[in-house]
Amino acid sequence: MARKSRRPFGCIGAFLILAGALVLIPVFEVLYVRFFNPPVTTLMIIRRVEAMVTKRYRGEINYRWIPLNQVPDDFLDAVWQMEDSRFFSHEGFDWIEMEEAIQRAKRKNQPVRGVSTISNQCARSLFLWQGRSWIRKGLEAYFTFLMELLLTKQRILELYVNTIELGDGIYGIEEAAQHYYRVPARQLSRSACAMLAAMLPYPRGWDPHNPSPRLRVRYAIVLRRMNAGGSIERKLGTR
Repeated sequence: MARKSRRPFGCIGAFLILAGALVLIPVFEVLYVRFFNPPVTTLMIIRRVEAMVTKRYRGEINYRWIPLNQVPDDFLDAVWQMEDSRFFSHEGFDWIEMEEAIQRAKRKNQPVRGVSTISNQCARSLFLWQGRSWIRKGLEAYFTFLMELLLTKQRILELYVNTIELGDGIYGIEEAAQHYYRVPARQLSRSACAMLAAMLPYPRGWDPHNPSPRLRVRYAIVLRRMNAGGSIERKLGTR
């Protein structure tokens, strides 16, 4: 009888340990990237496995890290204006854009399209996987909260531009600059920066040297927003 009475406590203890691990492990992961540049990301590993299974992509990991002060302001302006124009004013979640997305969906009688901030995208690339499941979305929200709590905006942006996917096996702005334009990122032209930023929704399907009609349209939008928006240099301060 005594053994039976202890079983519920054993189950509760195991549950508490598991719950504690699920809460604390992401904290340690975020703290790691606060002080160290990630040698690899979850997305890179998943893409590698995906390529081995499907044989559709090469699945190589071509990845070069550069400090934020070597990333051209034009590229930072492009991703800021295109991906998350309120990046410096929100705390990881753009509630204004979410409300606007809901209203647009109601007007068009369509499902609500997801609103993904730079912090959301960075959390997904670093620690999670692509997909639409509620589990992934919940984890993404938790990682985003931790990143905004434990990292500076500058560090989040540095992680983002260095780990984003910009082609089949191409990760980060430096690798993309070398691969597509044969120059270091700091030497990219304004036009090249806009084109690379325009590729972000479909990096493995679009080619900056042979842009599809949709990519050309996005490229024009990126340039227009870059010209109309403020400079990110003022947001970052002296770099």
